[in-house]
Amino acid sequence: MSWAAILALAAGTYAMKAAGPVLLGARPLPARLVGVVALLPAAVFAALVVVDTFGENGELMLDARAAGVGAAAVAAWRDAPFLVVVGVAMAVTALVRALPGA
Repeated sequence: MSWAAILALAAGTYAMKAAGPVLLGARPLPARLVGVVALLPAAVFAALVVVDTFGENGELMLDARAAGVGAAAVAAWRDAPFLVVVGVAMAVTALVRALPGA
């Protein structure tokens, strides 16, 4: 993933968020739509992370990165602090890569 693509996606996300108030003016959005719009950036970011982590040449790749993401997900689920989640992901990924045959 290149920085140009990330910046273009960020600009597009902000442009879409700005288009609503510009096009609708002072009319309020329906509550259901506000909830969906609030979740869009997180969903797009999650999709980019999944594609970059598990996709390679159009194929699904399950390697040490998948183990690290899984360990980070468990740590986040257990309400670990962010730095602990990142540290767990790095440590598990490194350990899996260090295993013979990995």
